[in-house]
Amino acid sequence: MEGLISKFEALGLTTEKAKETAGNKKLAPALEGLIAATGQTEFTKSTGMLLYKLAAKVAKEKGLQHIDYIAQAIASERLASEEQVSAAVKFCTKNDPAANEAAFDEACGVGVVVSDAEIAEHVTKALDGIKDKLVAERYRAQGRALGMVKGIPELRWADSGKVKAEFDAQILTLLGPKDERDSPANAKKAAKKAAASTASAKKTDARGWQPASLESMFAEGEISRLHNPGENPQISPELMEEHLKATGGKVVTRFPPEPNGYLHIGHAKAINVNFGYAKTHGGVCNLRYDDTNPEAEEQEYVDSILEIVRWLGFEPHQVLYSSDYFDQLHALAIKLIECGKAYVCHCTGKQINEQRGGEDRGPRFACAHRDRPISESLAEFQKMKEGRYGANEATLRMKMDLEDGNPQMWDLIAYRVKFATHHRTGDKWCIYPTYDFTHCLCDSFENITHSLCTREFVLSRQSYYWLCDAVSVYKPVQWEYGRLNITNTILSKRKLLALCNAGHVRSLDDPRLYTLPALRRRGVPPQAINAFVRELGITAADAIIEVGRLENHIRDALNECAPRIMAAVRPLRVILENLPEDHFEELELPYKPREPAFGSRRVPFTRTLFIDHSDFRETDSPDYFRLAPNKTVGLINLPYPITCTDVRRNADGLVNEVVCRYENSANAPKPTAFIQWVADCPQRGSPVRIEEVRIYNPLFKHSNPDDMKVTGGYLNDVNKDSLEVVNNAVADVGLWDCIKRYAATDVGKKELREHNVENLRFQFMRIGYFALDKDTTLPLSTIANDKVSETKLIMNRVVTLKEDAKKEA
Repeated sequence: MEGLISKFEALGLTTEKAKETAGNKKLAPALEGLIAATGQTEFTKSTGMLLYKLAAKVAKEKGLQHIDYIAQAIASERLASEEQVSAAVKFCTKNDPAANEAAFDEACGVGVVVSDAEIAEHVTKALDGIKDKLVAERYRAQGRALGMVKGIPELRWADSGKVKAEFDAQILTLLGPKDERDSPANAKKAAKKAAASTASAKKTDARGWQPASLESMFAEGEISRLHNPGENPQISPELMEEHLKATGGKVVTRFPPEPNGYLHIGHAKAINVNFGYAKTHGGVCNLRYDDTNPEAEEQEYVDSILEIVRWLGFEPHQVLYSSDYFDQLHALAIKLIECGKAYVCHCTGKQINEQRGGEDRGPRFACAHRDRPISESLAEFQKMKEGRYGANEATLRMKMDLEDGNPQMWDLIAYRVKFATHHRTGDKWCIYPTYDFTHCLCDSFENITHSLCTREFVLSRQSYYWLCDAVSVYKPVQWEYGRLNITNTILSKRKLLALCNAGHVRSLDDPRLYTLPALRRRGVPPQAINAFVRELGITAADAIIEVGRLENHIRDALNECAPRIMAAVRPLRVILENLPEDHFEELELPYKPREPAFGSRRVPFTRTLFIDHSDFRETDSPDYFRLAPNKTVGLINLPYPITCTDVRRNADGLVNEVVCRYENSANAPKPTAFIQWVADCPQRGSPVRIEEVRIYNPLFKHSNPDDMKVTGGYLNDVNKDSLEVVNNAVADVGLWDCIKRYAATDVGKKELREHNVENLRFQFMRIGYFALDKDTTLPLSTIANDKVSETKLIMNRVVTLKEDAKKEA
């Protein structure tokens, strides 16, 4: 031991470090062997450090070639930097350096000298290209800038210390010393101050709905302190160099859904996190479909996912597919077998479960095929590829670490046999990679800097890194955040399909569900969904949020964009007995009071009106303020009230008409409430008749239908009154006027041609917010010819008004 310590101290290690190294069972013999190979006993400190780092690589990676030659090149100072040593290791994996020393020297930059002037010139050029970003972000962008500088090809063989010193000097000249602007604590205070200012402005501006900004999601918490591009460690420096060359030091993220169903409200958070993080940091985000399971994936879902991402306001940098990389993935699977880190297994699922400890969590043990010869696994894997094994008869498993406490290291399956036609590759493949094999490698291929995912993948982080290192590819950083769930619904694709199959909902975009296509169809504005997820922020904890918080954002957004219309969902005819039958007035009514930009419409007022049945009651009471026999109420936007004088019934004894007196005199009684109305004036297109109004109530009886306490499970918890369909509602002429105005715009024409009508949203005064449903029949030709009678308008209630929010639906 003492002799080893002395040898290691001769390399320039401190006594403490030398003792620690001598006690390391893998590192000590590797380092001692390298010292012996050099034939020297004394070393400069820089040479000693390079030998030490080479020994660390030898101890970690088995099978490195020509190590003695590399050690001698270090000792003779032919190799003088870590970059050169890494290049030497890479060269020696495929070549004999002694047989071609000239090629070795060229590959390792031997003899290449980069002057101080050249270093300064290249650093200056690089920093000039991102000067604006550096000035804006100051020292927060320093790490990314340094990573970009290190990736400059002309500086590959330069003295890294000199490059760093020149970089630091130029940064200091450009930005000056660090000050309070560069303090994370002060940045937090500034973000809080800005948030407080926004809240204050919201309070003082009655018109202002100011949802949380995209940037606010990333201003606090762990996500505000994630690494910069270029700072994530790799098993070899050249991997980072290649990565930075490809990205230019930019943030690159991805949103990776599987196209086996519609996206749901939880995905809205993932979309905002992945696209938002990239946008906030000046980077890009790809949409990558995880399409490795052809049995469950459909083109319908592929199309829907891209449409929803764009609907939420994001545009992918690239639209990619895991299937784009099937050939590369297959090649890496072979490489994994060749380096002894994968094997073909013929165990059943039950047997694999037993090997992992079974249900009783007993001892783990290796599969019988784990140590089969590499050549045999290669042959068996080829048989899998050729379709000579049926499904479940053979899998390719990764040889990981069965003794590790993490289940994600227990020899995961990399490939399985599936005889299914893929929506993009057809029948080219009958073996398909698993998520555990595909995901990290596709992230690597795409040079993802931040692989952002939800908390259920925490354990997968270890296997993610293991596989990237096992096949020697660039390794992104995985970071996990909490999932978003909301009450009063379920989000599981399997359970949603079960609801459809059982007939509880009509389809996966049924507006009672919280898939994003369902929310869009219901009429929910995308800005409300974004505001909801941004307000919640990003934490590590999974969250179950009250659905009322989402509904409040929907109301806020609709209050900003929805014109006000008078309507009667359940119309009741009113005759104003003291007006002549041909009485006609026309009123100019705004679509939104005190908002001239919304415009106005001309509404007729005649002897015959419609009010909503809910605004009339035969039996009056002290707590009821609307119309009843002998009671007076005001009519919204009219100068005089009405008083009920008679009630008429149909053959079934039900009230079908109310007779009132229009109190158009100087001594008219003062009403205590006002109700809305719609004139019966066919010659002016009033009322606009609505074929169906669909009233949506909670789909489940309990706020958590997945709760084990719900008797019979979620299918037994369905609210049979979750959908109420009301026929023959009426609205004022402003409804049709808004439809015509929308159809006259380029956006409106496009949306109506594509049958996307949910942008036609309205506030039915005192009732709620409503939007057209896609079942509406509304041809452009019908609108152009003003033939409202030939349409079939179907409207969804998006959400109740605020004052009704706490009432039972």
